[in-house]
Amino acid sequence: MHKNFALIGAAGYVAPKHLKAIKETDNKLLAALDRFDSVGVLDSYFPEASFFVEFERFDRHIEKLKRRKGITLDYVSICTPNYLHDAHIRMALRQGANAICEKPLVLNPWNIQPLIEIERECAKKVNTILQLRLHDSIIALKEKIDKGPKDKIYNVDLTYLTSRGNWYNNSWKGEIAKSGGVATNIGIHFFDMLLWIFGGVTENTVHQNDLFSASGCLELERARVRWFLSIDYTMIPETVKLRNQRTYRSIMVDGEEIEFSSGFTELHTKSYQEIIKGNGFGLTDAKPSIQLVHDIRNAELSPLKGEYHPMMNRISDTQKVRL
Repeated sequence: MHKNFALIGAAGYVAPKHLKAIKETDNKLLAALDRFDSVGVLDSYFPEASFFVEFERFDRHIEKLKRRKGITLDYVSICTPNYLHDAHIRMALRQGANAICEKPLVLNPWNIQPLIEIERECAKKVNTILQLRLHDSIIALKEKIDKGPKDKIYNVDLTYLTSRGNWYNNSWKGEIAKSGGVATNIGIHFFDMLLWIFGGVTENTVHQNDLFSASGCLELERARVRWFLSIDYTMIPETVKLRNQRTYRSIMVDGEEIEFSSGFTELHTKSYQEIIKGNGFGLTDAKPSIQLVHDIRNAELSPLKGEYHPMMNRISDTQKVRL
C-alpha cells in the first residue's frame, strides 16, 4: 500500500533525487512547496501533486486533507536550505508525519536533543539521508575494517572536489550561517562515513577554512585522516579536466584507492526503501558528524606543520590568483 508524501524545497538541486525515490518506491506525492515556481520537474514524476509557493497555504492544504478527506501524510521530504531543516522537521512532526531530511540534518549539535523530544512526543521518526552508508564499496570497506586487527590505526586520505560556479557564493550556500560552510555543505556525508567506519574523534586540526576550500587532519579511534574539500575548479586534477568533468573524489586507505566513483544514482531510492521498512538513519546516527562539522567551522586554523593534506601545497597559489 502506497505512502502519502509531501515535499518541501521542490525547486532545489536535490529535489529530483527525492521525487525519483518517492516514485520508484511506489508512493504518492500529495503536495509540494517552494518559494520559487520553477518546478516543471514535477511533471516527470507527480504532475497531479498540489503545488504552493507560500508555506501557510501549503500547511493549510495538508490540514484540510486530513480534516475534510481523512487523508494523512506518512512522510514529509525536506530538501530546503540547511538552516531551515530544523523548522521544517518540526512542521512535519506536528503534522503527524515522519520526516525525511537531506543532510546536514541540522547545523548545530544542540538542535538534536529538542528534536528527539518532539519526535518522542509525536511518536514519529526523523530520518536523514546518509547515502554513503548504503554504497556497496563503502559497506565493503567497513566490513574489512571491522574484521581487521582491532588495534590497527589506518592512514586515510579523503579528497572531494566538486566545482561550483560564481553563483554558489552569491546564494545561501555562500552564507556560513545558512549553509554551515564548505565542510558542512559538501563534506557532511563523508565525515559521517569516516566516523561510521573508523570511530569517534580524538583530535581535530583544521588548516584551511574559507568560502572555497576546507582542509585538516583528524585523529579517529582507528584512523589518521588527512582531508581536503573544495568547490574551486582550479583544484581539479588536469586528467579530470581533460575528460570534461568537474568533480573528483578519492579515498585512500593505507595507500590503496577505494573505488566508489559509480553506484550513486540509486542511493536515494535505496535510502527511501530502508526508511519505509523502518531502517532509516535517525537523529542519534547523524549527531557525531554534525558535532564534527560544527567543531571544524569554529576551530582556529593551525599552521602547516607535521601532517597535512598534500592539496594544501596548492592552496596559497590558488588564493593569490583569486585575489
